[in-house]
Amino acid sequence: MTNLQSRLATEIEARRGDLVTLTQELIRIPTLNPPGDNYREICDFLDLRLLRAGFHTQLIRAKGAPGDSDRYPRWNIVARREGARPGQCVHFNSHIDVVDVGRGWTVDPFGGLERDGKVYGRGACDMKGGLAASIVAAEAFLAVVPDWEGVIEISGTADEESGGFGGVAYLAEQGHFARVDHVIIPEPLNVDRICLGHRGVWWAEIETYGEIAHGSMPFLGDCAVRHMGAVLHEMEETLFPALARKRTDMPVVPDGAKQSTLNINSLHGGQEEIAKDSTGLPSPVVPDSARMVIDRRFLIEEKIDEVQQELNDVLERVKARRDGFSYDIREMHRVLPTMTERDAPVVTTVTEAIRATLGKEPDYVVSPGTYDQKHIDRIGRLKNCVAYGPGILDLAHKPDEYVGVDDMVASAQVMALSLLSLLGPPDNP
Repeated sequence: MTNLQSRLATEIEARRGDLVTLTQELIRIPTLNPPGDNYREICDFLDLRLLRAGFHTQLIRAKGAPGDSDRYPRWNIVARREGARPGQCVHFNSHIDVVDVGRGWTVDPFGGLERDGKVYGRGACDMKGGLAASIVAAEAFLAVVPDWEGVIEISGTADEESGGFGGVAYLAEQGHFARVDHVIIPEPLNVDRICLGHRGVWWAEIETYGEIAHGSMPFLGDCAVRHMGAVLHEMEETLFPALARKRTDMPVVPDGAKQSTLNINSLHGGQEEIAKDSTGLPSPVVPDSARMVIDRRFLIEEKIDEVQQELNDVLERVKARRDGFSYDIREMHRVLPTMTERDAPVVTTVTEAIRATLGKEPDYVVSPGTYDQKHIDRIGRLKNCVAYGPGILDLAHKPDEYVGVDDMVASAQVMALSLLSLLGPPDNP
């Protein structure tokens, strides 16, 4: 390390306790999504913290975005700090929402427990530890490097777990990323990895139709559930084997995600479920509708039209051999794959910072699922973006989720050295 790099790393180590405390305080604000709890509370908390560090802040509500309502407003915060001279803009983006707690916890999911070098809680790994690390990295940089050029931005954004439309997508639609040069998203992809992008996703709802009749005389009706069963059988026989044969050159992790995949997200046929507090029985009818939601993940080598056509072909093959078969298929959501080039400025910068901090070469990976890079790329038109942050990907959304303190410190050091490289004084080696 150079002298300035060493001073930055030492400064962040000295802020270890503050980094832990900040992570705990963020975890203790339960920003569950759905429905979108406490977004304003966490934005107000971040506002006070970043104002103290000399940032100018904006609290931005994504009015009219999916999920936004007066009961659950989609609040975001963007903080901006300008250097002594004009220069490039480095933006750290973290999502503030967390998923449902689920069962199986042995610690308080919103307690922020620190134990054995780990901070536990829902969102510790995904991704409040990364948010805290980016803030501490920026504050340490400002303390050690007073003479810098350009702009540092830090954002906390809503709804990444449900698509990001009330968060990064909204900011991108407002043109925010037009003034940004480099984006680092501190998602938990492991501290020695740089995530270049993600696979594509296509969600759709398939509905099969039948004819209602008395359940004692099903021959007088037409069972939509049986039609859907035929669709499932056709998928098992032809579609799933075809997807398993598709492989990518993208460095997707884990290895199973290097192929195309399809998940049946939900399946329902017939009458609506009886309320849990009801003691009644369902009525005897032949179901005239069955619905299935699919989650198709596809590779950068695939075209979205081909992905859709594969599903249409499945349905048409079933239709050709089943009397009375009819269906609808409705697109719910699509995201195209994205992957930043390895020689992009932000990639080479973070690479050098990992070498200096960890003394090793990083692994370059691609995420099996999507995250907010999709909006920065497709709407914001900014390709120079990576995900890099603390945490183990496999712990995301799990019970007893945690983030390692050593990993948070190391990732903050990498982020600070990246700032030094991109914005530091002109004579910085």
